[in-house]
Amino acid sequence: MRLIFAGTPEFAREAMVALHVAGHEIVLVLTQPDRPAGRGMKLQSSPVKQWALEHQVPVAQPRSLRLDGKYPEDAAAARDTLLAAKADAMIVAAYGLILPQWTLDLPPRGCLNIHASLLPRWRGAAPIHRAIEAGDKQTGITIMQMDAGLDTGDMLLVRTEAILLTDTTAVLHDRLATLGGEAIVQALAGIDQLQRQPQPSEGVNYAHKIEKTEAALDWTLSAELLARRIRAFDPFPGMTVPLTTEAGTETLKLWQAVAEPLQAVAEPGTVVQADAQGVRVACGQGQLCLTQLQRPGGKRLSAADFLRGCPLKAGQRLVVA
Repeated sequence: MRLIFAGTPEFAREAMVALHVAGHEIVLVLTQPDRPAGRGMKLQSSPVKQWALEHQVPVAQPRSLRLDGKYPEDAAAARDTLLAAKADAMIVAAYGLILPQWTLDLPPRGCLNIHASLLPRWRGAAPIHRAIEAGDKQTGITIMQMDAGLDTGDMLLVRTEAILLTDTTAVLHDRLATLGGEAIVQALAGIDQLQRQPQPSEGVNYAHKIEKTEAALDWTLSAELLARRIRAFDPFPGMTVPLTTEAGTETLKLWQAVAEPLQAVAEPGTVVQADAQGVRVACGQGQLCLTQLQRPGGKRLSAADFLRGCPLKAGQRLVVA
């Protein structure tokens, strides 16, 4: 099948590779404009663009697809490019731009979206993060026939994936990226037999984009919730907490933690115990045993290694003074 592929991050690249391996012809790639990244803030291509260039696939990077929007010249040029591609269908995965109705109507087979959630549980930008944060036991991939709404289209195929107690967003992302590639190949192989199923009207949640402001850890919350957030915000933005020492205040990043029953009465944010097994800190409910921490400019360290260079003692507070 001749396909236009619209996507930007690594999650999308995995699906594009799977389609290519399955024998589909990707005739055009849509991806976000190059963005500055890294310490030097140099312009960098998206993973999807990098793959396309390596395989001599034409790439379009419009700033918008809205003909009546801020960049109508970009949208008009993209429309001409899409029409010239003469594709059978468009596959969309974490593209990052809203597709207007003219785009959805263009391919004869329509636009199929690869969404990393069991819709309608988590619509929106950050379904993997929010599923872990909420304590969901399972997630998955939904192949959806796109409409003008935000992840509201009819479901064509659903594949489930368990969320493990140790899963971070980074780890679960990689499993879902692989599953997404498998699911879209399966969907296209049986596209004439797939039954469109409207999404349920109940159980709808919106997975808001992860903001850096969410990184600050609030010890008055429960240890269970904080442990989930630490896993959900790995690798970005990473949960943070201030540590005040004689040299001043620095910001620690917390990468692994386990919720436990509180061993002693203490104010939230107070170190209850610190040893090679972990740094235990009182929370609003229970205590959090921190097992992997990171100082500014340093590496992620086990609790044992961290305490060798940064001793913490019972009674010390990990809160803003």
